[in-house]
Amino acid sequence: MRLTGPLRGVVVLLLLVGFTWLLVSALFGGESSLSVRNIFTGTREEPTQSEMRPRRYKCGLSAPCPPKHLAFRLVSGAANVIGPKICLEDKMLVSSVKNNVGRGLNIALVNGVTGELLETRTFDMWAGDVSHLLKFLRPLHEGTLVFVASFDDAATKLNDESRRLFEELGSTAVKELAFRDSWVFVGAKGIENKSPFEQRMKNSKSSNKYEGWPESLEMDGCIPMRPSLQG
Repeated sequence: MRLTGPLRGVVVLLLLVGFTWLLVSALFGGESSLSVRNIFTGTREEPTQSEMRPRRYKCGLSAPCPPKHLAFRLVSGAANVIGPKICLEDKMLVSSVKNNVGRGLNIALVNGVTGELLETRTFDMWAGDVSHLLKFLRPLHEGTLVFVASFDDAATKLNDESRRLFEELGSTAVKELAFRDSWVFVGAKGIENKSPFEQRMKNSKSSNKYEGWPESLEMDGCIPMRPSLQG
């Protein structure tokens, strides 16, 4: 049967629209799209492994941070075997791989305005001298961000002054921090309120994950950058 003029035009138009839709779907993706190569065979092209892989954000966060925020992840040490990690803006500041971890408190100081790393230090809180920690914390400048991750024992050598200095940085858990507790904390010099970035896991025989140590803690988030005082 031959198609009349108007009917033939409608059929051609429908075919053109359908072909255009398939071509656009193939070019711009989507689970239901067909590749140009398979348009005429009707077979579906499976997504590649890279397309199926979840998108990765800075420091492994599940979502990107807003503008003017710093992405971070802290991981405390596991027992006295696996060292802690401090990641900021997708850069590892402290880790066993960098060979800059140690028993006790692992601390990274960061410029709160620029996000620039200022210094990393470790302080042995089992057999070390707490005076080194005090000399490190006392002269901190306003706006300095302080990242802390424990490893093994972070509390035995802490005294009243050192605990008070951490409280002034925004900590609420340090006053009760005890032998072999796991602790991760982000504070700042001059903070007006208590820091929302802090976790503590108590060393308890009834709940310890490892023999003599609680489980490792992991914390991540986005820290607002401090406005510059200049200009």
